[in-house]
Amino acid sequence: MASASKVRVRFAPSPTGYLHVGGARTALYNFLFAKHNGGDFILRVEDTDLERSTEESMRMQIQDLEWLGIPWDEGPNPKDFTDMGPVGPYRQSRRKDIYMEHAQRLIAQGRAYYDFRTDAELDALKAAAVSAGQQFQVETPKSIVPPEEAKKRIAAGELAAIRYKVAEKRDYVLHDLVRGDVTFPSDMVGDFVCIRSNGMPVYNFCCVVDDALMKMTHIFRAEEHLPNTLRQMMLYEAFGYEMPKFGHLSFILGADRQKLSKRHGASSCNDYRVKGYLPEALNNFILLSGWSSPKGDEIMSREEQIAQFTADRFNSSPAIFDAVKLEWMNSQYLRALPHEELWRRTEPFLKEAGIELSQSKDAAWRDQALSIFKIKMNTLLDAVALFLPLDDSKFAIKPDAAEALGWPETRKVLEAWKSQLQSIPEDRLTEQQFDQAQEAVKVAAGVKGKNLFMPIRVAVVGQPHGSELKMVVPLLAKSSLLHRVDQALAALKV
Repeated sequence: MASASKVRVRFAPSPTGYLHVGGARTALYNFLFAKHNGGDFILRVEDTDLERSTEESMRMQIQDLEWLGIPWDEGPNPKDFTDMGPVGPYRQSRRKDIYMEHAQRLIAQGRAYYDFRTDAELDALKAAAVSAGQQFQVETPKSIVPPEEAKKRIAAGELAAIRYKVAEKRDYVLHDLVRGDVTFPSDMVGDFVCIRSNGMPVYNFCCVVDDALMKMTHIFRAEEHLPNTLRQMMLYEAFGYEMPKFGHLSFILGADRQKLSKRHGASSCNDYRVKGYLPEALNNFILLSGWSSPKGDEIMSREEQIAQFTADRFNSSPAIFDAVKLEWMNSQYLRALPHEELWRRTEPFLKEAGIELSQSKDAAWRDQALSIFKIKMNTLLDAVALFLPLDDSKFAIKPDAAEALGWPETRKVLEAWKSQLQSIPEDRLTEQQFDQAQEAVKVAAGVKGKNLFMPIRVAVVGQPHGSELKMVVPLLAKSSLLHRVDQALAALKV
């Protein structure tokens, strides 16, 4: 481990789209580990893939981290992307001179060389190895172009990569914090590229240089990076840098035991934000997807997460992404919110759906509505269907009401319902008043069962099925209910 006494960890995403939940978990684990140990959490942007990395993707990922409530001590400023911290730049695309200096250091030590072989030539070598039944690895050419001559040829327009020379074939052992000792066999890799022929450094090379110069003490990253570690161990050794401690986190799998992806539904943090999940619920859920509380806790505050988070609680087995449990956990967080905060988070979803509720200006009405509806809400998006019947501008008699409106006794039911509404002095009915009014309609019209309930539901929500009337009626003004029953009467078929 690096000699620095203060814990320093990082999250280093590639800006190629929204933040995946797997990446969010890596960020969360590093953040919690840093805060538990009084250390620093660094955000570094790995944007050397010029074809796929975009400024917009970086902005989206930073927004996702902010939404999740995972702040970083060093890295791009979330407001203007300028560097925050003493060891920048924090974007790899702006560190090319640093990488080239390190590559030249390896060349000077005889540990790397300029490789002018073309892709076609390497493909031919691979084909020959395969035809001979041998595993192909890039080997050091018999004649290496001296550095000064190589520079002249490059200046003249030739292309050359800088390749690390694997001179010694021996096993490497990684003491992984999650998986225990991992042995990499001596013949696992051949000579590998550090700097591409277009001048851009490759992932493994950048990581070693950056993690060393940024004084990282621990590296927690996805299991898929485990095969990269051998190359990185070789580079740490070549540069004489102390290696940080590594921990490779388990995969997150879908219900079909395949790696979580878009085909399993939502897979990015933005997907869950749009679906109305709360960031604190998603945080809590992904926390437990590969790590467990020493106390057996499931619902944990951020303070509890930091206090309990240690590396010995990681699980090396793949985590199964349980969408049902996530929805349950989200419902628990949602229903625990103070109504003022719950409304603040719900309102944007209602506005996005075009729902207009003039009565929502009344704090008492909002409190009543949320008291009634939140037990039906698993996500914020669920509020749309619940609040939609309260929007007078959206009320209409739906086609599926035709049958109920054609029954001979429906006119009696609607007229009795209207009479009951007119007899109530208050502007709104209580649930008890609604029950009493419905019972009075039953007696006055001489009907019961669906012949009673369906016509009233049509007169309240425009269709014979759907919303529970005892939930909806107390939230509608009497004037609104009267206007709606008049529309239902006007639509009668008999």
